[in-house]
Amino acid sequence: MKNVLRKQDWFHADGFPISVERREPQEEFGPHTHEFDEIVIITGGKGLHITGEDSWELSAGDVFVISGERTHEYRDIHELRLVNILYQPDELKLSLLDLVSMPGYHALFTLEPAWRSRHQCKSRLHLSSKELTQIVELSEKLETELSSRHSGFGFMAMATLMQMMGTLSRAYGKRPTPDGESLLRIGESLSYLEKHIHEEVSLDRLASIAGMSQRSFLRAFHQATGSSPTAWLIEQRIQRAAHLLRRSNRSVTDIAFDVGFNDSNYFTRQFTKRIGLSPSLYRKGHHSPTLGSTLQV
Repeated sequence: MKNVLRKQDWFHADGFPISVERREPQEEFGPHTHEFDEIVIITGGKGLHITGEDSWELSAGDVFVISGERTHEYRDIHELRLVNILYQPDELKLSLLDLVSMPGYHALFTLEPAWRSRHQCKSRLHLSSKELTQIVELSEKLETELSSRHSGFGFMAMATLMQMMGTLSRAYGKRPTPDGESLLRIGESLSYLEKHIHEEVSLDRLASIAGMSQRSFLRAFHQATGSSPTAWLIEQRIQRAAHLLRRSNRSVTDIAFDVGFNDSNYFTRQFTKRIGLSPSLYRKGHHSPTLGSTLQV
């Protein structure tokens, strides 16, 4: 029977959306899902990681991201040691800045979790000894901040997680496997879309960036993201619009144009279809203007 790990059991009572769980060793853990996502860092030993019908051997240096709804488990454990960085995507607000321009970020955090189910984790990230040491040191720094909860711990924890994500994103692009190379090429197209999200982007341009024919690109993009480039772009625009509705006092029409829609009525229809509320009603229920501006992971 599948076990669901609840947020209240794995995060501090103050609701801060990051937690660190160190398993030294990790015991066998049956099928489970989470109400959160996690970065898994294998620091030693061996074991079998199973997601659905797929399984693969784990070894020191393996790093992968598990989305909350993805069922997984650990079996055939032999002194397996790992660090889990738990985070709540809906609550975790980070300024990603130019991280979204890195193909390695999209490959590891956006594409690889879905791709893994089709390619038996052949695209997974494997760190060198030096890189693993660096990431483990960052995880220890993060754990110290979260344990002490000294003044400013939230800022320091967020900064450390951002450094960890950036380091892992860079590492992914250095030594890709053949399947990893495919993800990076799709990641290149996602990076381009992020940079030009306010513009109309042609399929021919995206396929060229990925080094594929249009037909191959559409197939690979759908395999990696579960949607078409157009649907993915609209979803990103809607998410950015939702952020602006929560954090600014700008008009709905201005926000529609800001995120790349040239028709406010079309924007309202698309927003309502995906969010379940009109932009105006969404703002009424979620508006909390701040001086800063952040993007959600």
